[in-house]
Amino acid sequence: MKFKTKKSAAKRVKVTANGFLKTRRANKSHLLAHKSSKRKRRLGQARILKGTIANNLKKMLGGLN
Repeated sequence: MKFKTKKSAAKRVKVTANGFLKTRRANKSHLLAHKSSKRKRRLGQARILKGTIANNLKKMLGGLN
């Protein structure tokens, strides 16, 4: 049985060549004045999702293996 892709998840996540899920980090859109430069730099980097969150998202993306 085929599953439909959850578009809200697909817009937020990219699949790497090795099948990992890559996404942006939260807390980088506003209220930046009190955050340190080091913290803002780190928040600008992409994140590789692991564990249960990644498994759930893969199901939402149409059952990627």
